[in-house]
Amino acid sequence: MSLPIRTDACQLDFLALGALVHRLDPGIIPFRKAKSFDIHVSGGEYNVAANLADCFGLKTAVATAMVDNGIGELVQGRVREMGVTTFYKHFKHDGVRGPNIATVYSDRGQGVRAPVVFYNRANEAGAMLKPGDFDWKGIHATGVKWFHSGGIFAALSETTSQVIIEGMQAAKAAGAITSFDLNYRAKLWASVGGEKKGQETIAQIVKHVDCLIGNEEDLQKGLGIEGQDVEHAAKLDPNSFFQLIDKVVKKHPHIKMVATTLREVHSTNRHDWAAVLWLNGEKFVSPTMSLDVIDRIGGGDGFAAGLIYGLLSGKTPEQALRLGWAHGALLTTFPGDTTMAKLPEVEALAKGGTARVQR
Repeated sequence: MSLPIRTDACQLDFLALGALVHRLDPGIIPFRKAKSFDIHVSGGEYNVAANLADCFGLKTAVATAMVDNGIGELVQGRVREMGVTTFYKHFKHDGVRGPNIATVYSDRGQGVRAPVVFYNRANEAGAMLKPGDFDWKGIHATGVKWFHSGGIFAALSETTSQVIIEGMQAAKAAGAITSFDLNYRAKLWASVGGEKKGQETIAQIVKHVDCLIGNEEDLQKGLGIEGQDVEHAAKLDPNSFFQLIDKVVKKHPHIKMVATTLREVHSTNRHDWAAVLWLNGEKFVSPTMSLDVIDRIGGGDGFAAGLIYGLLSGKTPEQALRLGWAHGALLTTFPGDTTMAKLPEVEALAKGGTARVQR
């Protein structure tokens, strides 16, 4: 049985709720030695909307905070370039301390040297979002097929999780599919109450969720589900993930879909890559491919976008999984957090295409 996706005319195929950030990327140079960097606009929830619009041609939007300063203007320009409609809650910057668009610092590593990521989320506008900031009834008035949010946004403050619940409830009432990427980040949850608080909060959100995205660690730490030692287990074993899903669905029987990528990291630039999908009791596993990685940030969001596109466009579950697997793989071959792939490239790889020169 497939998901009950709306088939009537909708203004939006996909709506994301989350915080936007700007990522400073010095390439393979560690930040302590950097003299320049690229700027990428990102956000776990936004990335999925951007990928679906730019690569897959869907009508997407993001509900988020926006700061009225130069960084905010830069971010708004990049969002427009990706073709994503916006519902902004505006915050005026005081010229000194904020509110701010958060900064993510992330080099790419190289070979045996892993990427290093750190943040400045002080006085972040996204963390100030609260229930009532968005007119959900108005947004849904012209139709939304799929609503999506994630665990990073949920962990930003005491109020952001409440905004997610408010958005999920409005989406469910309007007939949209709801999804949540667990994206469990221990450091973020530590700042708002720790693992126990995180699990309590996520449990309240998951009550309103149809589709979960998350790896074994996300499911264990985010949902409090017991499983194997994720630090030492085989990363590409789908059976252990499906066993964990059985526990998830027993605890949350309303969940219709769970999906994740499987990644075995041999070095910063060489990964084995696969993906799995559980949909209404049926299990699907992608092939495994070896990746030559340029920038791993955003690969999971690339997978989610391809999978959701496949489901929204009426593909079979296996085809949808392969589209997610292929698009996530391609995304790691580009710098930055969002896609530069074209749909024919994704479809060719999903069908078993190769890296032969296209003449």
